[in-house]
Formats: sequence, structure tokens, C-alpha cells
Amino acid sequence: MPDPGAVVIGDDVALDRISGDGVVLHPGSRISGARTFVTSGARIGSEGPATVENCYVGPGAALKGGYFADAVFLAKASCGLGAHVRQGTILEEQASVAHTVGLKQTILFPYVTLGSLINFCDCLMAGGTGRDNHSEVGSSYIHFNFTPNQDKATPSLIGDVPGGVMLNRSPVFLGGQGGLVGPCRLAYGTVTAAGIICRHDQLKENHLVLGGKSRSGSIPYVTGNFLGLKRILDNNFHYIGNLYALGQWYAHVRRLFVGNGLPAPLLEGLQETLQNGIDERIGQLGRLRDKLAGAAADGVAGRFADGWSELRERLIALQPFEGDGAVRDRFLEQVAHQISERGKDYLAVIGGLDRALADAGTQWLNGIVERVAETATLLTR
Repeated sequence: MPDPGAVVIGDDVALDRISGDGVVLHPGSRISGARTFVTSGARIGSEGPATVENCYVGPGAALKGGYFADAVFLAKASCGLGAHVRQGTILEEQASVAHTVGLKQTILFPYVTLGSLINFCDCLMAGGTGRDNHSEVGSSYIHFNFTPNQDKATPSLIGDVPGGVMLNRSPVFLGGQGGLVGPCRLAYGTVTAAGIICRHDQLKENHLVLGGKSRSGSIPYVTGNFLGLKRILDNNFHYIGNLYALGQWYAHVRRLFVGNGLPAPLLEGLQETLQNGIDERIGQLGRLRDKLAGAAADGVAGRFADGWSELRERLIALQPFEGDGAVRDRFLEQVAHQISERGKDYLAVIGGLDRALADAGTQWLNGIVERVAETATLLTR
């Protein structure tokens, strides 16, 4: 057995992908995986043993203790002791989670903060403008991502990509000891009171969601009833559209910032991990279709089950869609100009864009989301 007080680096790790510039691997750290990339100033295992497999760890990121696999952590992202972070997860700049947090297929935009004792899989969260004005999830929170019908077509969108990437939207606050039942969509500025379970979309910005009284008792119930299926499908299509928009953002905007703060392998890790998330979402819709096909399906359920093959092809064909090229190019030209003046500080450049320019970027990305959502719902209306 390996010495628990030693640092263990697997034979499959390319040592030239672990920086010698200020990286600290504390005793009890175990690093493996041919894709693993650890860059300057990263710290691993400062609070307890840490296992890192095929992760991309950015400048100054801190994985303080736990299990980390197939995930990306950008500059100064951090995870506390007892983290359990798995495939499809991205923590962008300065996103953080406290101790004992479980993430899988989770994307946290810059500054988003999660408290302790949280399970937050299958969701994307944005919002906030800085460390002193950030979206937050209170301790002991759960994103419910597995249904009684045993499917995971349940991704929740908290904020969105077109607005969230601009770092100028109101933060979202999810009160502690509460939960969110996926798939849900919450607008910027949403606040959910502590201790409540949010089961419905909140699409108007700057609203407080309070808990209502629930009736006790029991009623007949048989699994296989897919209640609210149209909303479930619409939310899935919106989620996939947002992932496609994020892919275009990474390909065209993030690429402009490749340098010390975003080495090329880190950008590759972002794109690879995002693709894993896209594949997961389309795969989960396919599994939902299989369950519907085994039941007596009519209406939306029948159209979705019968038309899934065509719909899947449409979704896959839409991924390369780049939106309005003219709007995009004008936006990119101005971002490049800002980089020439400010340098490749992503948070400073994007957070410092004037509102009109940021709105133009949002318009570009919204066009991608809307194209996906509209095309995908044609077969399910």
C-alpha cells in the first residue's frame, strides 16, 4: 500500500504537464491520468488527502481535499475538504465550494460560491459581478436530479450563459437547507428562502421565492407518469442550447485570452469537459425516450418518443451553429481591442465591457440558444 504521507504521481501522468512554478502537492496527494494538467501556483491537499484523476487545474486553484476526476478548475477556483467532484464539472475563475460538496456535470461561472454539505449535480449557475457580489448556494442544499421514473433529464439552469458570461448580472441566492427540483430555470436576482424546496421555474428577475404549505397524506401513484413533460423537455432543450452557446464562447472569446492565466491545455480541457456535458444531456434525453417508448405514450410523449431519432440528429447538427456572424465579429473586435489595452485578464476585460457591448455579446449568444430551443420543440408541440 502507498504511504499515506507521501505524494503519489501515477506512471500515466506526463510530468511536463505539472508545473514547477509554485505548485504545492501536500502529503497524501495522489495524481493520475494522462490528461491531468496542473499549472502555476495550484495547491492540492492542503486540508487532507486529495485524489486527482484527469483534471485540469488552473493558476492558483486550490483542491484542498477529496476526490476530483475529469473536471476543470480555472484560476483561483477552490474546493474545500471532502469534495467529491466528478466528470463534466467546470469551476470558472474564483468559483468556490466549501467542505463536503458533491458535484457532477456542474458548471459554476466566475465568483459563484457554494457553502458546505451540498449536493449540486446536473446544473449550471451564473450571476454576480465580483467576489463581493456573487451568486451563492447556502449550506445543506440539494439539487434533486433523479426522478421516481429513474431518469436524469433534470438539468437546472440558474441564470444563463448569454447573460452570465458578461459578469454583469444580478446574483442568485439559494437559501440553505433547501432544494431545487430539476429541471428548473431561475432568472437572475432570484432569492429562495431558506428551508424551502423550489419545484417551479422562476423566469422573472429579482423575485423572492417563498415556501408554501404542503398537504400531508397519501394518494395512489404509479411510476411511469411523466407529468409536465412539455416543460421538462423545453427546459432540457434550453439547457442544451446554453451549453452550445458556451461552446461558442469558449471557441471564440476564451481563445483570445490564452496565455499565462489560461494556458492552451486548460482551454482544451474546458472544451473537452463541456463536450462531455453536451453528450450527457443528449444521452439522458435518449434514456427518457426509451422509458416513454415502453409506456402507452400519446400527445407530447408520443411525439417525442416517435420523433427522437430525428430530433437527436437535429440537436447534434445544431452544435456547430455560430449564431449571427456579423454581431459576433463586431463583439470580438471590441474584446480584442480591450485586451490590447488591458492585457489578458479575463475577469477585468469582460467585467469591464460597457453595457451596450455586453448586450451585443448577449444578443449573439441568445440567438444560438433560441435556435436550438425552437428547432428542438418543433417535434414536441
